[in-house]
Amino acid sequence: METAVEQQEPRTITVAHSPDSDDAFMFYGLATNKLETDGLKFEHTLKDIQSLNEDAKNGVFDVTAVSFHAYAYVSDKYALLPHGASIGDKYGPIVVSKDTRTPEDIGSMKIGVPGELTSAFLALKIYNPNFEYEVIPFDEIIAAVQQGRVDAGLLIHEGQLFYKQEGLDKVLDLGEWWFEETGLPLPMGGNVIRRELGEELMVEVSKHLRRSIVYSMENREDALAYAMQFARDMPQELADRFVAMWVNELTLDYTDRAREGVRLLLEKGFERGIIPHRVDVEFVG
Repeated sequence: METAVEQQEPRTITVAHSPDSDDAFMFYGLATNKLETDGLKFEHTLKDIQSLNEDAKNGVFDVTAVSFHAYAYVSDKYALLPHGASIGDKYGPIVVSKDTRTPEDIGSMKIGVPGELTSAFLALKIYNPNFEYEVIPFDEIIAAVQQGRVDAGLLIHEGQLFYKQEGLDKVLDLGEWWFEETGLPLPMGGNVIRRELGEELMVEVSKHLRRSIVYSMENREDALAYAMQFARDMPQELADRFVAMWVNELTLDYTDRAREGVRLLLEKGFERGIIPHRVDVEFVG
């Protein structure tokens, strides 16, 4: 017979996300125990997105942030949560160079990229599959371009906001290009949940994660102050702009346009032979 203590033992849900200020901002409510979670206990792990993509292949965490490109390889284990995504509407990852270049030059350049499973890499491959590339940690790409180690760099995260101050030029904004091509937002990263938890628990967890995003948006200053501790020495004004770019109305709810953006990105990846199979995009609830 169960004792009262055993009955009350909370169910632990492991949650993994990146230390980027937008992710940290989103999870503020849960990570700092500001929310009542109905007997669920959330245990947070912070890792860079490349590591999270690899972990997701092995089903390490119950809930994890992943690149949408990586979702193609984990959709058997994970379903997409209907919130928590980083989606750029008319903006996205940026290709930058030291010398003035045009988008037509991309096929003849060596480009520093932040990882083969990133959505930024997938989008650039869809744009032009012919470039040479080197995988470089995302926060070292600007330096690699400045030093001439690569001809150009594919910027994700806050580098998108200050590359001009580093003496670099924009070659192409993939979010602008994608919008011109499709009229849709360009999805970068989303939160996924392990299917093994079962429908009922998936929906329950989803509810609390959405509440955390709402709480952060309603307590923006506090959530931003919390996120700043992970912001790699970023000035507050920059972190604020970065969070505003990637935590917005589409983070709370994809909308039909953004869901279509996810489907189309993965479909085009398949059509171009970058992703080896068609991907069934399935959302919780």
